[in-house]
Amino acid sequence: MDKPMSNLSFQFMSLEFKIRDFLRPRMTVLKEAGIQPGFHVLDYGCGPGSYTVPAATLVGTTGRIYALDIHPLAIQKIQNITFKKRLTNVETIHSDCNTGLPGESINVVLLYDTFHDLADPQGVLRELYRVLKSDGILSFNDHHMEENDTVSKLTLKGLFTLSKKGKRTFSFSKAER
Repeated sequence: MDKPMSNLSFQFMSLEFKIRDFLRPRMTVLKEAGIQPGFHVLDYGCGPGSYTVPAATLVGTTGRIYALDIHPLAIQKIQNITFKKRLTNVETIHSDCNTGLPGESINVVLLYDTFHDLADPQGVLRELYRVLKSDGILSFNDHHMEENDTVSKLTLKGLFTLSKKGKRTFSFSKAER
C-alpha cells in the first residue's frame, strides 16, 4: 500500500468488517484455502483480523499465523484480540512488503482485499513467492478486481499459476522456475 489509511478510516472499515463477518462468517472463505492443523499461514494485509482469528483456530496449537499489515492500528487490534482470546499461535508483523520470514516457511498465504491497494504489487508477489513453500498455496480474493485482471496480474511475471478457482477465492501455486 502507498501509506496507511487514516485512523478514522481504519476504525470505520473495522466496523464494516465486523458487521460483514457477523452476517457472512469468514470461515466459509478460509475453507477454500485448505488450511490444515500445523500449517504456517501468512495473513497479508490482515486489517482488523477478520481472517486471522478463524485461521488461528484452523491451524491449531501446532500451527502459526503471521498477521501482517502496514497500519499500526491493525497490528494493535490483532495483538489485543490475541491477548483477550489467549491465542498463542499468532504473531504480528508491521510492514508494507517485507515479511522478515524465512524462505519457503509458509504453507498458505491469504491475500484478501489488499492487492488493489498495493503500491508495489509485483514486489509483494516476489516476497510471497519467496516465503511460500514449494507446495504452498496463495489464496486470493479481491472484490475490487475482475476475474481476468486477477489472473493476469498474479501470473504476469511467471511466479504463480492458477491452480483452482473456488466459489469465493482463487488458489495460485508457485510456478516452477
